[in-house]
Amino acid sequence: MLIVAALGLFLLLSLAIGYFGYCQYVKPNGIYRRLTKKPADSGAGEAEPRETPTLPIQVFEALGNASPISDAGASPTHRDLVAAGFRSEKALSVFSGIRLTACVLLPLLIFSYRFAFGGTGKSTLMLIAAAAGLGYMGPGIVLERLAKRRQKRLRLSLPDALDLMVVSVEAGLGLDQAIYYTAKELSLAHKELCQELSLISLQIRAGTKRSEAFRNLADRTGEGEIKKLVSMLIQTDRFGTSVADSLRTHSDYMRVRRRQDAEERAAKVGVKLVFPIFFCILPSMMLVSAGPGLLQIYKNLFPMLKNFGQ
Repeated sequence: MLIVAALGLFLLLSLAIGYFGYCQYVKPNGIYRRLTKKPADSGAGEAEPRETPTLPIQVFEALGNASPISDAGASPTHRDLVAAGFRSEKALSVFSGIRLTACVLLPLLIFSYRFAFGGTGKSTLMLIAAAAGLGYMGPGIVLERLAKRRQKRLRLSLPDALDLMVVSVEAGLGLDQAIYYTAKELSLAHKELCQELSLISLQIRAGTKRSEAFRNLADRTGEGEIKKLVSMLIQTDRFGTSVADSLRTHSDYMRVRRRQDAEERAAKVGVKLVFPIFFCILPSMMLVSAGPGLLQIYKNLFPMLKNFGQ
C-alpha cells in the first residue's frame, strides 16, 4: 500500500511540474504573438478569433452538461463568471464540471491516502466529508477572488480612460466615438476595461440604446465605481449637460477617493501591527534580552536556595 501511495504522490507531483513548465513555455509565445500583431488587428470593434477548446475544457464541459444545475444556483454563478471575464456560453457548464470533478476527486484522494496508511473509522469519514465540501466550495471561492481582482483592475484603470475620453470629447468627438477611440488606444495598457468599452460600442452600433448599453456595463462588471460612472453618464445624457465637465469631475473624484483609501489603509497599519509585534517580535526580543539572565538565575540561584533549605 505504501508503494501505491508513493506512486500516486509521484504522479501528482509530475503532473503539477509538467503543467507549470507548460504554462511557463507557452506564455512567452503568447507575448511574442501580441508584440508581433499588426496595429490594424487591435481595433476595438473587431471580434477576436475563437480559440479551439482544449481537451480538459471539453471534458469539464461534458461533465457540466451531464450534472443537474438549478436555476437558483446558476444565476449567481453566471453573474460571477461574467464579472470574472468568462462570458462564453460554455463557461457555466465548464465551471459545473470543475466543481463536480473536485467533489469526486478530493474525497477519492483522501480515501486512497487513508486506506494506504491504514486509517479507518470516523476520522476518515469526516475527512472525506470535509474534502467533498471543499471540492464544492473551493471553485466558487476561487471564482469570487478572480472577479474581485478583475473589478480592482477595472477600478484602477478608470481614471486614465476618463482622462482620454475628456480629451477626445473636447477635441470634437461625440461620446460614442470617444468610447471607441479610448477602447482602441488603451487596449494594451488596460485590456479588461477596453474590452468592456468595446462591447459598449458594439451594442450601440447594433441598435441598443446608449443608456441600456451603459446599464449592461454596470451589470456585467458589478464594480461600484463603474456603477457611479454609468449613473453619471445616463444623467448627463438625459439632461444635456457637458459630458467633458462631468467626466473630468468624476475622474478627479476617483483620484481623490483613491488617495483617501490609501491614507485610510496607511492609518490602519499601526493597529494591524499590534498582533504580529505582540505574538512574534516581542517574544523573540524577550528571549534574546532576558534569556541569558534567566539561565544564570536558574544555574546559580536555584542551587543556593536548595542548599539553604537543607
